[in-house]
Amino acid sequence: MKKLAIVDNSLWPEIYNPVKHWTSWIDLPYQAFRAVEGQWPSLEEGYTHLIITGSEASIVDQDPWVIPEIELIREAVKRGLTILGSCYGHQLLALALAGPKSVRRAAQPEIGWIEIEVLKEDELFGPKSKLFVFSSHYDEVYNLDEKQFEIIARSKKCPVQAFRLKGHKVWGIQAHPEIKPGEARKLLTGMLEKNFSSIDLIKEALSSAGRDSGWIKQISLNFARL
Repeated sequence: MKKLAIVDNSLWPEIYNPVKHWTSWIDLPYQAFRAVEGQWPSLEEGYTHLIITGSEASIVDQDPWVIPEIELIREAVKRGLTILGSCYGHQLLALALAGPKSVRRAAQPEIGWIEIEVLKEDELFGPKSKLFVFSSHYDEVYNLDEKQFEIIARSKKCPVQAFRLKGHKVWGIQAHPEIKPGEARKLLTGMLEKNFSSIDLIKEALSSAGRDSGWIKQISLNFARL
């Protein structure tokens, strides 16, 4: 029987609730664990799938929960779990599997609905295509060894929008296809209230129509199937 563990890296669930976002799409029995409270799944309990969520924190800051989460990721990879890292989780996967030189502060944040190019057909992300998705990130993955990783998607500002660890069912995605437009606006409003940087970009995103291609439907079905 398939069983999902979700490591929730959020700081303020009242404005960003990744467990709610992901479980509204993925139909698997699950348990959620709050990283900031030191809660971790025991992989002895038969989990088959693992989601490492996004966060309002910065991967560059190396918060206290990062080291135990890296250890969890490495053990989950060894055990052959199907793993998806989202935004901060995408960056954390790269940090765990490729080291500190694989993550950095982005030259420009991506906030709002952006166009992504899927560069090749992939069993999680689907066929080669161009699509629109919500994004909110200030850091990024870069400098991945192409012998170890496949770059699956990119955007205008971010060359590693999605990757796969070769030979494993392990993927990272920088954007937030799981966040519906209404919830994205709630997050953006919360970012303004919390005095995030790049206020003009946040306000511009809030004033936009919010173009979403529904990529999450394909991703969630494929993830549960794997």
